[in-house]
Amino acid sequence: MLDDLTAAREQMAFSLGFHIIFAVLGVGMPWLMLWAEWRGLRTGDARWTALARRWSKAVAVLFAVGAVSGTVLSVEFGLLWPEFMARFGSAFGISFTLESFAFFLEAIFLALYLYGWDRLRPRAHLLCGIPVAVSGVASALFVTTANAWMNGPVGLVRGPDGELVSTEPLGPFLAPTTGPQVVHMVLAAFLCTGLAVAAVYAVAMLRDPAKRDGYHRRGFAAGAVMGLGLAVPQAVVGDWASRVVAEYQPAKFAAMEGLEHTTEGAPFSVGPWEIPNLLSLLLKFDPNARISGLDVVPAADRPPVGITHLAFEVMIGIGVALIALAAYAVWAWYRDRRRGALVTDRRGLLIAMAVAGPAPFVALIAGWIVTEVGRQPWIVYQVMRTPEALTSQTGLATYFYVTIAVYLALSVALVAILRRIAAGPHPAPDRALERMIS
Repeated sequence: MLDDLTAAREQMAFSLGFHIIFAVLGVGMPWLMLWAEWRGLRTGDARWTALARRWSKAVAVLFAVGAVSGTVLSVEFGLLWPEFMARFGSAFGISFTLESFAFFLEAIFLALYLYGWDRLRPRAHLLCGIPVAVSGVASALFVTTANAWMNGPVGLVRGPDGELVSTEPLGPFLAPTTGPQVVHMVLAAFLCTGLAVAAVYAVAMLRDPAKRDGYHRRGFAAGAVMGLGLAVPQAVVGDWASRVVAEYQPAKFAAMEGLEHTTEGAPFSVGPWEIPNLLSLLLKFDPNARISGLDVVPAADRPPVGITHLAFEVMIGIGVALIALAAYAVWAWYRDRRRGALVTDRRGLLIAMAVAGPAPFVALIAGWIVTEVGRQPWIVYQVMRTPEALTSQTGLATYFYVTIAVYLALSVALVAILRRIAAGPHPAPDRALERMIS
């Protein structure tokens, strides 16, 4: 049986891991949906409109699941970590309030968008989808600012004896960790969505060559361009985020890199291998620069190194692999276009895209492990330790097991619904038209 602290932490981790998968899809899918509808209006190609209609159904399902799992997370904050909420609720009250406004705006316009098919003029219907897409990004942005503040708290007002008196409500927007963490999260949402969508159509075309028609190719291309197109920008933002962590959370950075001792000319670890001086060169642009190790903080304040370092390496490895896949896809598209061939006829590329579908989600979870586990033992970095925030309620392991059971049932239902949506009819392919507008 888990102790209460471990059970509370595992429940938050499990709930966040479940929610984040559907949250990122809820951020990215509306933009793909709008793009498809806009292309359909502009070109008169009914296949783009058919994609938009189908994707709008998926958006509705993902929105519902995201809303439920997000509400569970909000409730868990109050039930499991009441001391944290009592002391720091004012610090991110504005973030959560703005997120609520974005959520309701998204819900209202999503209802109009879904109801408006065949009832509104095409351009009016398209305009109804814009607030859905913008609000989804805004929700992710506001929630992420709260977490960024926990990693780099600012605006703390203390009394004459050093006790915490109040917190600045705008702190989440002013924290030094907010910029890179927000941008990294939003790009991750689009990258995950694009590759997930591309993978669905890649698998369909691999299973049935007859589905290598204009409808499936357009769905594949839209997702692939969104996902692979962000592989390099995401790596650049990840580098920015790592530099901010190194400056404001040196113990977390040392755990990420597996650097036990402060070192001049620090090596960069890649699995079991070390490249001498590379970490110093990458971080300080000086191969002999001094990099802080875990010994900069007392042993009691050090985060778990093993899982943090492993998660960081997984995230980096997947990022490098996606960049390589993006380069290969661009080369294949350019080569096949010059030869008058279709890139989707490359079985190897379709297999790679099918494998790439779940890969960014693994990187996403790994990134959150780095963010959250790497901050330990603090719930608010260098201000409040995680055990201090725990509820006095006992028997938390039972709640954790019930949460797992409920979420598993919800997952099964969700997969069944999405499979049914995906199995629906789509427009019959027009071979001559496909060749003209490919």
